[in-house]
Amino acid sequence: MILNRRNRILRQSQAIRAMVAETILQPQDFIVPLFIVEGCNVKDEILSMPGYYRLSLDNTVAEVKSLWAMGLKSILLFVKCKDEVKDKYGKEAVNPNGLMQRSIKAIKDAVPGMLIMTDVALDPFSSDGHDGVVENGEIVNDITVEILAEMSVSHAAAGADFVAPSDMMDGRIAAIRQALEQNNFTKTGIMAYSAKYASCFYGPFRDALDSAPGFGDKKTYQMDYSNRLEALKETLMDVEEGADIVMVKPALSYLDIIREVKNAVDIPVSAYNISGEYAMVKAAAKMGWIDEDKAIVEVLTSIKRAGADLIATYFAKDIIRIMDK
Repeated sequence: MILNRRNRILRQSQAIRAMVAETILQPQDFIVPLFIVEGCNVKDEILSMPGYYRLSLDNTVAEVKSLWAMGLKSILLFVKCKDEVKDKYGKEAVNPNGLMQRSIKAIKDAVPGMLIMTDVALDPFSSDGHDGVVENGEIVNDITVEILAEMSVSHAAAGADFVAPSDMMDGRIAAIRQALEQNNFTKTGIMAYSAKYASCFYGPFRDALDSAPGFGDKKTYQMDYSNRLEALKETLMDVEEGADIVMVKPALSYLDIIREVKNAVDIPVSAYNISGEYAMVKAAAKMGWIDEDKAIVEVLTSIKRAGADLIATYFAKDIIRIMDK
């Protein structure tokens, strides 16, 4: 055969493949989620997330120092609230001496350069386990938004670089931006969970924070996974309301949505490689059905290839280890 073009020429060696690779993973691509609990010297493995832990604040600070040394510069904080301080309105969420606020300050003191993002939602603090205030069996929007704005200001006051509202209430980005501006936190960014779908893959995360809804589900505020155009509408509204970064969550079943969002906006796009996606890889690898390291690289590459500029992932330390080989 005489061919004018042989595409396999650009695939014939690792050196060539690396030279022409279109998608390259780098440490700065990754945001590391951390689960923080009260206590001292606590390192509690999450059974549904093998190799991932709930850490007390002292161990969290040590972990953050280790992450920084590995080249991981961004973290996303979640706290597990004790049942005795949970209530209908999630008042502990705005406690200036709450676990989240203390954690932000301690981490900033220990590793000033670490970029701290904080989860803004009521479910870890709510006795009802929902992302919003419940009245007569309904998750009410506007009262919730007021609390989320106050919560965001409290995180900014503690030193958070970005607040990350994950609640999917209507109008919360505008309210948070206005509250930050009014309180002179003009340098605090907003990473909006703009297209957050009602997914079955959140189960291990809810184990980690004991934040499963006390009744029903979250389908009246999280999005229907059947919908694509709705994701664009939600995302464009968040951009208009003042989001600095937008997020698609989950990632793997929503690669098409990541690409649609990337094509539609002119600000950074993040994606959350969530707990169920992590657990599936870990479980399959444990059974010997897949090569764990190769699966991790392929999963994260696919998310970046789809258009994610940033990836929140429980595989962050794993991928650094793999990249360093």
